Amino acid sequence: MECCRFATLKSMSGGKNIIAIGKDTIRKEAASVAALEALLDEQFEKAVQLIVQSKGRVVISGIGKSAIVAQKIVATLNSTGTPAVFLHAADAIHGDLGMIQEQDVVMLLSKSGESPEIKMLLSFIRGFGNPLIGMVGNLQSGLARQSDIVLNAFVAQEACLNNLAPTSSTTVQMVLGDALAIALMELRGFGTEDFARFHPGGTLGKKLYLRVQELYIHNEKPRVDRATPLKEVIMEITSKRLGAAAVTDASGKLLGIITDGDLRRMLERDGMKESTTAGDIMTNSPVTIEAEALAIEALDLMRTHDITRLVVTSGTQYLVFIDLNNLIREGII
Repeated sequence: MECCRFATLKSMSGGKNIIAIGKDTIRKEAASVAALEALLDEQFEKAVQLIVQSKGRVVISGIGKSAIVAQKIVATLNSTGTPAVFLHAADAIHGDLGMIQEQDVVMLLSKSGESPEIKMLLSFIRGFGNPLIGMVGNLQSGLARQSDIVLNAFVAQEACLNNLAPTSSTTVQMVLGDALAIALMELRGFGTEDFARFHPGGTLGKKLYLRVQELYIHNEKPRVDRATPLKEVIMEITSKRLGAAAVTDASGKLLGIITDGDLRRMLERDGMKESTTAGDIMTNSPVTIEAEALAIEALDLMRTHDITRLVVTSGTQYLVFIDLNNLIREGII
């Protein structure tokens, strides 16, 4: 039986261009998303204002694929400063309606707006008196008629061959949810520091909160004086294994740096001279970063200047070097 099924599949795919099918799917979904822009109206603005002014959460519900999209929208809202919870439409009518609190805003997602579970849920929510936002693809549906605010998620065609499988419609719901989240984020003035508080884990979290001073705890601190002889400069750079040394005065003020590249260029140009000192070789205005700066800022500086190490300072005082390996170890890259 299995052999017959696979034989059928192979014969069906024989005349198909699989890449063309994939591209056609992308084109159809892209067209649906592009059309969504024209559907955005004052109802969208009312929805955003309603949520911003609410003292409760956004309770988002749906059935089938719309329920999965609802969960994604909930996750995005929570991570961008708008408290939200997911309520599965089927579970709602079997006891989970209790999670809807008096000050909550409810949002229901449905392509048709006529699913049995959605229709049943509508009557209960209307009885609770919570403001209701309907994200729906059919403006003549029961969901559209009974919602206080309607977000038009109409799609002319699903991407699937039979115009049945939720594809374009769920993509449009997802994009509309993102538009809501970003609008709410901007109205709340939700910035980088807020984002960092909500995303402390993983690479994203580190990019938002990890600071330069947390990178160099075990780093060597190569340093020479302006008058240090060339031989001692080479020994300092070699022993500390960072490929560079800072040049400072007696108080620790940064005067410049010498890199192994500076040494090579000097030796190629002038050869080894006993009279050469650190002051003769150093770069006077090195790229520096403050210890309090974010690690991601250090990476940006390295990329901008096409270098692999930075001098860390506190004001004019030399502290230490950090290099690309510090950032790699922390997962910033």
